[in-house]
Amino acid sequence: MSRIRLSIGGACLAVSLIGASSSVLGQTKDPTTPKNEIFARKTLMSSIGANMYPIDEMLETGKIDLIAARANAESISAMLMAFPHLFPPDTNQWKLGAVRDPATDTLADPAIWESRSFFYRDAMAASKYAFDASRAQNVADFSRSARDLRLTCDGCHSTYQKKD
Repeated sequence: MSRIRLSIGGACLAVSLIGASSSVLGQTKDPTTPKNEIFARKTLMSSIGANMYPIDEMLETGKIDLIAARANAESISAMLMAFPHLFPPDTNQWKLGAVRDPATDTLADPAIWESRSFFYRDAMAASKYAFDASRAQNVADFSRSARDLRLTCDGCHSTYQKKD
């Protein structure tokens, strides 16, 4: 193929890509909806729980695999740092007696938005306990931090989770 034809073909491809990318960039519709955000935070909570259950079992049985437990705690710490940011004001949709979709409707108490700084502080405290557990050099230090994590999580659930 000649250089001219290759150059013309390359130029056409470049123009096409630029045109396609500018039309994508020009879209202003935000795909995030309150239901999608609620689903995202429920997914994150499920992942936190999936990492916490083995830790709880280790604490209950006293059979702590420090390497596995620290890995789970490290994941929990990172997820908890992101967690409070998944509660934008438009997701404050709890209504007494409403029929709820378990995947996309909230169980979050409106108190989260009324006392946002306390909720954020609690999430960061839980993240710190998880981080400390992830860096524990022995079973005793891990157990103490993991128990503090569990207590902080349970306290947050009792304060900020609605029950009909």
